[in-house]
Amino acid sequence: MNNSVVSTARLLGAGLRALLVLTVICGVVYPLAVTGIAQGLFGNKANGSEIKSEGKVVGSELIGQRYDLPLKKGQETPAPDLKWFQPRPSNGLGSNRDAGVNTRYDLILSGATNLSGDNKDLIANVRAAKAAVVKDNSTAGFKVKPSEVPAEAVTSSGSGLDPHISPQYAELQAHRVAEKNGLDVNKVEKLVGAHTDGRILGFMGEPRVNVLQLNVALKELVAAKG
Repeated sequence: MNNSVVSTARLLGAGLRALLVLTVICGVVYPLAVTGIAQGLFGNKANGSEIKSEGKVVGSELIGQRYDLPLKKGQETPAPDLKWFQPRPSNGLGSNRDAGVNTRYDLILSGATNLSGDNKDLIANVRAAKAAVVKDNSTAGFKVKPSEVPAEAVTSSGSGLDPHISPQYAELQAHRVAEKNGLDVNKVEKLVGAHTDGRILGFMGEPRVNVLQLNVALKELVAAKG
């Protein structure tokens, strides 16, 4: 047999063996090992950081969601359900591509508006959002001033899916939430304080409140009231 044919056969055999070995290691052993370690040490994070209420998964602590009333006839977007704490606005490409920007946390692609600070549409949206925050959160005994509305209450995050709000925005909503649910406002404020996370490692980022976790705790507080 020609030496070149033998050499080629040996090279092909070696290549096939290497392919088989690497396929088993990289395609089977490594994924199983990583999955096993992730499930064993970081099960909740590996499964999407799920949040449960009454034994059911109600969302992820990584992705924001809204709390709205059922859509009424003639409405393009549902009104917020004011008995719940509300998140910051959301932006991104929605399920209907013809609709453009989607503000309901029902997104195909996350992202910011990319509008400049002097954009007329952005200015109008921020002003309208601020007016809505003032109106929705003012009660008979608590009036919200426009200067008290924090920035994240009227603007979306860079991803458009931020699940957190600032403690200031949560506290601003506490009076309205207490009134709508027949709760003592002090209990609602304590609930906000108990669900406020500090800076990461004590110095990175800002204090924040996960809206979904806070609303799960609110639901439990309302149920305990009877």
